[in-house]
Amino acid sequence: MWLPGICAGSLGHPWPALCCHAARQVCDSFGLPERDGMRAILGSYDSELTPAEYSPQLTRRMREAEDMVQKVHAHSSEMEAQLSQALEELGGQKQRADMLEMELKMLKSQAGPAEQSFLFSREEVSSLRLKVEELEAERSRLEEEKKVLETQLERLTLQGDYDQSRAKVLHLSLNPAGAARQRLHEDRQRLREECARLRELVHALEAGGAVPPDLEATAGLPSSREVAELKKQVESAELKNQRLKEVFQTKIQEFRKVCYTLTGYQVDITTENQYRLTSMYAEHKTDCLIFKAAGPSGTKMQLLETEFSRTVQELIELHLLRQDSIPAFLSALTLDLFSRQTVA
Repeated sequence: MWLPGICAGSLGHPWPALCCHAARQVCDSFGLPERDGMRAILGSYDSELTPAEYSPQLTRRMREAEDMVQKVHAHSSEMEAQLSQALEELGGQKQRADMLEMELKMLKSQAGPAEQSFLFSREEVSSLRLKVEELEAERSRLEEEKKVLETQLERLTLQGDYDQSRAKVLHLSLNPAGAARQRLHEDRQRLREECARLRELVHALEAGGAVPPDLEATAGLPSSREVAELKKQVESAELKNQRLKEVFQTKIQEFRKVCYTLTGYQVDITTENQYRLTSMYAEHKTDCLIFKAAGPSGTKMQLLETEFSRTVQELIELHLLRQDSIPAFLSALTLDLFSRQTVA
């Protein structure tokens, strides 16, 4: 780095550029350092100069050479410092790499047990989860049983039951509940005996035989004599009812004929609460009036419209609407029909 500077410092010399090349050849041939080779070349160069030219040039070249040497030393020191720093950093990096390698080995050595413990912990978590679900189901079942038991306890409390460990019961000598239980027991026993006797009676009746005398009173069945007498009474009652029906029919016919003769109208029941009146002086068989019973017990009668009622509107308006009298209407109608037959 400093050889070209020295060569360039020769004042007006015609071969300064050849100086560096010659110096390198000399150093290579003799195996000398570049500094010694340069000094030898400078010595040979200075011997050719005159004493007047030698001293200033030598001083200046020496000063430049010393400056260059200082710069080289400074640069060498800087490079050595950088090299030492690089070596230190390399050592730190190497140490760090060793530590990381050791940690990696430790992690690899611990990876196997950790995976096993992780798998074991997963199995434990699964088993614990199943146990929790079973406990939840058991808790739900116990809650349902608790609700059922509370309902039963409440029902028993309403029925009069009590906790014998907490309550003390005093029994009366004349206890109504005890008397009722005794009567119930007696009634049950009596009913059982009666059921047994009735079973024997049913078996006897199914067999078709005669009823035993001891079971007749139990069954409450009448004897054969009483049955015959009852049959005679029934026949007599039926005959009497038949005679009464015949008498009633005869009397009803007589009553209808008397009403027809006295009033001049034949009364027939067509439907419930409806009555048909036909006058003996009617010109046609279809000429009739129909009345409907209204009000409580049929106390009020209403005239229904028919073809014949349309022909006697004047009588209806006068006697029914104005005078509100059915007998007067029927009498006026009878006189009107009678006068028509007489005129005819």
